[in-house]
Amino acid sequence: MSVRLKLLAAARNSSLLETRFDDDRPLDAAGWHEAERAAPVLCRLAAAELRYCSPSARCRQTGEALGLRPLAQPALRDCDMGRWRGRTLGEVTAAEPRAVEAWLADPRSAPHGGESLLEFITRIGSWLETRPAEDAAGLLAVAEPAVVRAALVYVFQAPPHAYWRIDVQPLSVTTLTGRSGKWDLLLEA
Repeated sequence: MSVRLKLLAAARNSSLLETRFDDDRPLDAAGWHEAERAAPVLCRLAAAELRYCSPSARCRQTGEALGLRPLAQPALRDCDMGRWRGRTLGEVTAAEPRAVEAWLADPRSAPHGGESLLEFITRIGSWLETRPAEDAAGLLAVAEPAVVRAALVYVFQAPPHAYWRIDVQPLSVTTLTGRSGKWDLLLEA
């Protein structure tokens, strides 16, 4: 049996616009409006038998705005950025330029005291591999764009630095089909 998993990237909030490391900010007014505008198109996602979300406020609120009622999954949380959490990339680069350089160059590096990129990708991959095979109407996860990127790197068994080359837009849907150890990307019209 194969699983059909749709990953819906959460609507935007001010953290995303400021390139701020996740600080669990809720959707802002523009994010709510964006989700409500997309609801007529994305309401079809409510047909998923199992609906999950990252535990962040913006993922839960995106699910709420779309009427999805997803169940928060701690394993789908954004990368733990340790002491950099809530700060902008510019702020961190100004204060710790060598640490940022090491973090971007080495996927095993975690100079912020949180998770390394490799640990993050592995955690998301582990969650993927434990999805039930009896998919009936499919699975849905409302997730941070970073989680979708990590899932794609894992599924394609790409080198971790490929993570930096994937752009996931708010409210975009990525569909993965397959089963543990064998995943495919499905692009739909």
